[in-house]
Amino acid sequence: MNYLVKILAKSRLLKGDVDLHLVRGSMVLIFLLFGYQKWWEYEVQTLDPFIRNGPLTFWMYPVFGLHGASYFLGVSEWLTAALLIWGFWNPKAGILGVLLSVGTFITTVTIIPFLPDGWDPAAGFPAMKGNVAFTMKDVVLLAVSVYLLKQDVVRASRSAVERHESREVGEPRATAGTELAAK
Repeated sequence: MNYLVKILAKSRLLKGDVDLHLVRGSMVLIFLLFGYQKWWEYEVQTLDPFIRNGPLTFWMYPVFGLHGASYFLGVSEWLTAALLIWGFWNPKAGILGVLLSVGTFITTVTIIPFLPDGWDPAAGFPAMKGNVAFTMKDVVLLAVSVYLLKQDVVRASRSAVERHESREVGEPRATAGTELAAK
Protein backbone atom coordinates (compact mmCIF):
# COMPACT_ATOMS: atom_id res chain seq x y z
CA MET A 1 0.00 0.00 0.00
CA ASN A 2 2.85 2.41 0.78
CA TYR A 3 4.23 1.81 -2.71
CA LEU A 4 0.86 2.75 -4.22
CA VAL A 5 0.71 5.90 -2.08
CA LYS A 6 4.20 6.91 -3.26
CA ILE A 7 3.29 6.37 -6.91
CA LEU A 8 0.10 8.39 -6.56
CA ALA A 9 1.91 11.16 -4.66
CA LYS A 10 4.36 11.54 -7.55
CA SER A 11 1.65 11.31 -10.22
CA ARG A 12 0.94 14.41 -12.29
CA LEU A 13 -2.71 13.39 -12.14
CA LEU A 14 -2.96 14.54 -8.52
CA LYS A 15 -0.93 17.75 -8.82
CA GLY A 16 -2.33 21.22 -9.34
CA ASP A 17 -6.03 21.96 -9.66
CA VAL A 18 -7.13 18.86 -11.58
CA ASP A 19 -9.64 17.98 -8.84
CA LEU A 20 -11.14 21.46 -8.87
CA HIS A 21 -11.46 21.47 -12.66
CA LEU A 22 -13.00 17.97 -12.74
CA VAL A 23 -15.53 18.85 -10.06
CA ARG A 24 -16.41 22.17 -11.72
CA GLY A 25 -16.66 20.55 -15.15
CA SER A 26 -18.90 17.80 -13.78
CA MET A 27 -21.21 20.34 -12.21
CA VAL A 28 -21.36 22.31 -15.46
CA LEU A 29 -22.33 19.16 -17.34
CA ILE A 30 -25.03 18.31 -14.80
CA PHE A 31 -26.58 21.77 -14.97
CA LEU A 32 -26.43 21.90 -18.77
CA LEU A 33 -28.08 18.49 -19.21
CA PHE A 34 -30.71 18.88 -16.50
CA GLY A 35 -31.45 22.41 -17.72
CA TYR A 36 -31.99 21.08 -21.24
CA GLN A 37 -34.55 18.55 -20.01
CA LYS A 38 -36.74 21.28 -18.56
CA TRP A 39 -37.89 22.35 -22.05
CA TRP A 40 -39.61 19.04 -22.87
CA GLU A 41 -43.09 17.81 -21.95
CA TYR A 42 -41.86 14.57 -20.35
CA GLU A 43 -39.80 16.59 -17.85
CA VAL A 44 -42.66 19.01 -17.15
CA GLN A 45 -44.69 15.98 -16.07
CA THR A 46 -41.79 14.37 -14.20
CA LEU A 47 -41.25 17.52 -12.13
CA ASP A 48 -44.84 17.63 -10.87
CA PRO A 49 -44.38 15.68 -7.59
CA PHE A 50 -41.13 17.51 -6.85
CA ILE A 51 -42.55 21.01 -7.34
CA ARG A 52 -45.97 20.26 -5.84
CA ASN A 53 -44.54 18.65 -2.66
CA GLY A 54 -41.46 20.79 -2.10
CA PRO A 55 -41.55 23.18 0.85
CA LEU A 56 -39.44 25.65 -1.18
CA THR A 57 -41.01 25.00 -4.61
CA PHE A 58 -44.78 24.75 -4.02
CA TRP A 59 -45.25 28.41 -5.01
CA MET A 60 -43.92 27.92 -8.55
CA TYR A 61 -47.13 26.59 -10.14
CA PRO A 62 -49.34 29.46 -8.97
CA VAL A 63 -46.69 31.98 -10.10
CA PHE A 64 -45.42 30.44 -13.38
CA GLY A 65 -47.88 27.67 -14.28
CA LEU A 66 -46.98 24.07 -15.09
CA HIS A 67 -44.73 24.73 -18.09
CA GLY A 68 -43.46 28.09 -16.85
CA ALA A 69 -42.14 26.50 -13.66
CA SER A 70 -40.16 23.99 -15.71
CA TYR A 71 -38.83 26.73 -18.00
CA PHE A 72 -37.88 28.84 -14.98
CA LEU A 73 -35.87 25.92 -13.61
CA GLY A 74 -34.24 25.34 -17.01
CA VAL A 75 -33.15 28.96 -17.29
CA SER A 76 -31.89 28.90 -13.69
CA GLU A 77 -29.86 25.75 -14.35
CA TRP A 78 -28.35 27.16 -17.55
CA LEU A 79 -27.49 30.42 -15.77
CA THR A 80 -25.82 28.36 -13.04
CA ALA A 81 -23.86 26.41 -15.68
CA ALA A 82 -22.77 29.64 -17.41
CA LEU A 83 -21.52 31.16 -14.16
CA LEU A 84 -19.72 27.93 -13.24
CA ILE A 85 -18.03 27.94 -16.67
CA TRP A 86 -17.00 31.58 -16.19
CA GLY A 87 -15.70 30.51 -12.76
CA PHE A 88 -12.85 28.64 -14.48
CA TRP A 89 -11.34 32.10 -15.12
CA ASN A 90 -13.16 34.40 -12.71
CA PRO A 91 -13.61 33.17 -9.13
CA LYS A 92 -16.22 35.84 -8.36
CA ALA A 93 -18.43 34.58 -11.18
CA GLY A 94 -17.76 31.08 -9.88
CA ILE A 95 -18.98 32.14 -6.44
CA LEU A 96 -22.27 33.38 -7.93
CA GLY A 97 -22.70 30.13 -9.85
CA VAL A 98 -21.93 28.01 -6.82
CA LEU A 99 -24.32 30.00 -4.64
CA LEU A 100 -27.05 29.20 -7.18
CA SER A 101 -25.91 25.57 -7.08
CA VAL A 102 -26.07 25.46 -3.28
CA GLY A 103 -29.55 26.99 -3.43
CA THR A 104 -30.63 24.44 -6.02
CA PHE A 105 -29.53 21.48 -3.95
CA ILE A 106 -30.82 22.83 -0.64
CA THR A 107 -34.16 23.18 -2.41
CA THR A 108 -34.13 19.66 -3.83
CA VAL A 109 -32.88 18.03 -0.62
CA THR A 110 -35.72 19.64 1.36
CA ILE A 111 -38.19 17.91 -0.97
CA ILE A 112 -37.03 14.40 0.02
CA PRO A 113 -39.13 13.98 3.20
CA PHE A 114 -42.28 15.19 1.43
CA LEU A 115 -42.24 13.05 -1.70
CA PRO A 116 -45.19 10.66 -1.84
CA ASP A 117 -44.39 6.94 -1.95
CA GLY A 118 -40.70 7.63 -1.38
CA TRP A 119 -40.10 4.88 1.14
CA ASP A 120 -40.72 1.21 0.45
CA PRO A 121 -43.89 0.11 2.29
CA ALA A 122 -42.55 -3.37 3.08
CA ALA A 123 -39.11 -2.33 4.28
CA GLY A 124 -40.04 1.15 5.54
CA PHE A 125 -37.61 3.96 6.23
CA PRO A 126 -34.73 4.14 5.16
CA ALA A 127 -35.49 1.86 2.18
CA MET A 128 -35.80 4.44 -0.58
CA LYS A 129 -37.67 4.00 -3.81
CA GLY A 130 -38.71 6.05 -6.81
CA ASN A 131 -38.24 9.80 -6.58
CA VAL A 132 -36.56 9.73 -3.16
CA ALA A 133 -33.86 7.38 -4.46
CA PHE A 134 -33.35 9.65 -7.48
CA THR A 135 -33.20 12.83 -5.39
CA MET A 136 -30.80 11.41 -2.78
CA LYS A 137 -27.88 12.15 -5.18
CA ASP A 138 -28.52 15.82 -4.46
CA VAL A 139 -27.08 15.38 -0.97
CA VAL A 140 -23.70 14.67 -2.60
CA LEU A 141 -24.18 17.47 -5.13
CA LEU A 142 -24.84 19.87 -2.25
CA ALA A 143 -21.55 18.79 -0.64
CA VAL A 144 -19.76 19.26 -3.98
CA SER A 145 -21.26 22.75 -4.27
CA VAL A 146 -19.98 23.67 -0.81
CA TYR A 147 -16.51 22.40 -1.82
CA LEU A 148 -16.58 24.57 -4.96
CA LEU A 149 -17.78 27.56 -2.94
CA LYS A 150 -14.83 27.19 -0.59
CA GLN A 151 -12.38 26.89 -3.50
CA ASP A 152 -13.77 29.95 -5.29
CA VAL A 153 -13.81 32.06 -2.12
CA VAL A 154 -10.17 31.11 -1.49
CA ARG A 155 -9.27 31.95 -5.11
CA ALA A 156 -11.15 35.28 -4.97
CA SER A 157 -9.57 36.18 -1.61
CA ARG A 158 -6.12 35.36 -2.91
CA SER A 159 -6.73 37.52 -6.00
CA ALA A 160 -7.92 40.41 -3.83
CA VAL A 161 -4.85 40.14 -1.58
CA GLU A 162 -2.54 40.02 -4.62
CA ARG A 163 -4.23 43.12 -6.10
CA HIS A 164 -3.97 44.91 -2.76
CA GLU A 165 -0.29 44.01 -2.36
CA SER A 166 0.53 45.15 -5.89
CA ARG A 167 -1.16 48.50 -5.21
CA GLU A 168 0.81 48.92 -1.99
CA VAL A 169 4.05 48.20 -3.82
CA GLY A 170 3.00 50.52 -6.64
CA GLU A 171 1.93 53.44 -4.44
CA PRO A 172 5.36 54.55 -3.20
CA ARG A 173 6.69 54.52 -6.74
CA ALA A 174 3.75 56.52 -8.00
CA THR A 175 4.10 58.99 -5.13
CA ALA A 176 7.84 59.34 -5.69
CA GLY A 177 7.32 59.76 -9.41
CA THR A 178 4.65 62.35 -8.80
CA GLU A 179 6.93 64.25 -6.42
CA LEU A 180 9.82 64.18 -8.91
CA ALA A 181 7.57 65.41 -11.68
CA ALA A 182 6.34 68.22 -9.45
CA LYS A 183 9.94 69.43 -8.77
